Amino acid sequence: MNKQSVGKVYFTGDLHFGHFNAIKYDCRPWPDVESMTAGLIERWNSRVTDDDLVYILGDVCYRSEYPAWHYLEQMKGHKILIVGNHDGDLLKDERSRRCFDEIHSYMEIKEDGKKIILCHYPMAEWNGKTRGSWHIFAHIHAQRNEAYEAMKRMPHALNAGCMLNDFIPATFAELVANNQKFNKAD
Repeated sequence: MNKQSVGKVYFTGDLHFGHFNAIKYDCRPWPDVESMTAGLIERWNSRVTDDDLVYILGDVCYRSEYPAWHYLEQMKGHKILIVGNHDGDLLKDERSRRCFDEIHSYMEIKEDGKKIILCHYPMAEWNGKTRGSWHIFAHIHAQRNEAYEAMKRMPHALNAGCMLNDFIPATFAELVANNQKFNKAD
């Protein structure tokens, strides 16, 4: 994938396709897995074009009756996976892996002139933290737990969990705004 030919860049994570318990856990606006699947894909495709790039910060699907490719092949854009703790089945499936331009456990990128560290897990320290780099993570959903309390005190740490972003991939600027809004509602 040539970064020069990419349209917009988005971030998301903790999609949890096929996971019924995520509906209640995240207060998702759907009554069942089928409507959640349709809603997530509809929201994704209403924003993402075939030329756009989406960094998925892990946990594509969990406890799903379908493999990850079932969802991913319906979703527009170039996709890069930052592996989450629930992506084991996806990694074992060749067709699902082919849905991604790249797959990483950890990644460092430049976006809008900013150095960004991508990892599914929230980290207390990351490369360049004291020099203004950013850390984008997922894993904790919209929970206000101990990890959340630690991360909200770090001004350059952003949760890309889809539930903080109205279940739609978000730009970097939107992540900043949505994290600030979520933290103020605390």
